[in-house]
Amino acid sequence: MPSLATLPFDRELLRRYDRPGPRYTSYPTVPQFTSGFDAQALREAARDSNGDPIPRPLSLYVHVPFCTSPCFYCGCNRVITRDRSRAGVYVGRLARETALVADLFDRDREVVQLHFGGGTPNFLTPAQLGEVVDTLRGHFHFTDRDDRDLSLEVDPRTLSPADVATLAAVGFNRASLGVQDFDPAVQEAVNRRQSVAQTLALIDACRRHGMRSVNVDLIYGLPRQTPAGFARTLATVIDVRPDRLAIYGYAHLPHVFKAQRRIDAAQLPAPMERLALLELAIDKLTAAGYVYIGMDHFALPGDDLAQAQARGDLHRNFMGYTTHADSDLIGLGVSAISHIGATFSQNARDLPGWEAAIDAGRLPVCRGLTLSADDRLRAELIQHLMCHGEVPVRALERRYAVHFAGYFRDELARLAPLVDDGLVRVGKERIEATARGRLLLRNIAMCFDRYLDRSGAAPAQFSRAI
Repeated sequence: MPSLATLPFDRELLRRYDRPGPRYTSYPTVPQFTSGFDAQALREAARDSNGDPIPRPLSLYVHVPFCTSPCFYCGCNRVITRDRSRAGVYVGRLARETALVADLFDRDREVVQLHFGGGTPNFLTPAQLGEVVDTLRGHFHFTDRDDRDLSLEVDPRTLSPADVATLAAVGFNRASLGVQDFDPAVQEAVNRRQSVAQTLALIDACRRHGMRSVNVDLIYGLPRQTPAGFARTLATVIDVRPDRLAIYGYAHLPHVFKAQRRIDAAQLPAPMERLALLELAIDKLTAAGYVYIGMDHFALPGDDLAQAQARGDLHRNFMGYTTHADSDLIGLGVSAISHIGATFSQNARDLPGWEAAIDAGRLPVCRGLTLSADDRLRAELIQHLMCHGEVPVRALERRYAVHFAGYFRDELARLAPLVDDGLVRVGKERIEATARGRLLLRNIAMCFDRYLDRSGAAPAQFSRAI
């Protein structure tokens, strides 16, 4: 994959391709899941997965939905509450779900990754987070490998540096801190007031207590955001050298996410101003030595993500980019998604529905999907594209016994305008994104997505590409 340092940042070209589309944390994407996939289908998927000649290791994802206040930009599944007693009740139900799900998998399958997302995972106290981890360790076999990951997303406003010592003792070795922007005007507009001092103190604590990786999340395209203010945020963050950064584009979908209706659309940057913010972030990060991983992720050259990309075994799933490409993903908690073998399944998306299933002793599956042979082919194609910027044509032909040019005749025709614009090169051995096309991997992948509406209508549930 070519270096991002050579990227010709063409604002007009990016503006033209800036249309809604999936982020491809899965293929098929979540809107294709159906209620026809139920708990019995999940049991069968787990049984088949256990029966593989070489059973895959496991990755665990735990969703904690609670937040004490709403961030207006947020599109996550969350429950706003200041009632801390709800945390203990949730932990109890997570324990019961863990017992139900763990029974489906052979105990000798190693857990190589655990991630807590939200919501705000540190709505749970460090002791409660430790209780969940202990429960998981009691039901699953956690690996002792050096590359194991125990990570969590944290809100620096509600986690103290002293708490980090407890989390490190539990085994957490990665932390992801939400920042978004340090500019006070932007923070006021999105209802997230967070000081530089408390954020940097938490990063320092993570390092002092041995966490091997710290990620910082920023967002461009927020209301009242300016290049000058965002440059100050970037300079502050780069100065402390987090191992990874995610620079997300704000997706304004107030018809989907109620909290976003509190944002004054007139205060959002205009399209070209938004692109200027992205260009600023890319220039500053690449000048500081960060490697572009893909989509909106950057990492220092020595970080595991950059190393995995260099080796060719980077993976993308509902947790984002990950180094554990060969694992089955088990989701626990409300709305969590699992990827077992050739299936996807999602837990009940509303808290009462998830609670009712757990209280009745049922697996809380509400919908999912079993991939067809065509789905599996396209999923692997899009996975390669999103992680490595290329499609291994010959390898896919051998693996799936297809003639690529014939099988994807219509898709290659859809790709032709992107070739003409210098975003893609098409060869007999591989299709690869050019340096100009690397920020538009979603658009390239969309050419191979057979579920997208080809009428030209904007998919209402998807964010814009840039």
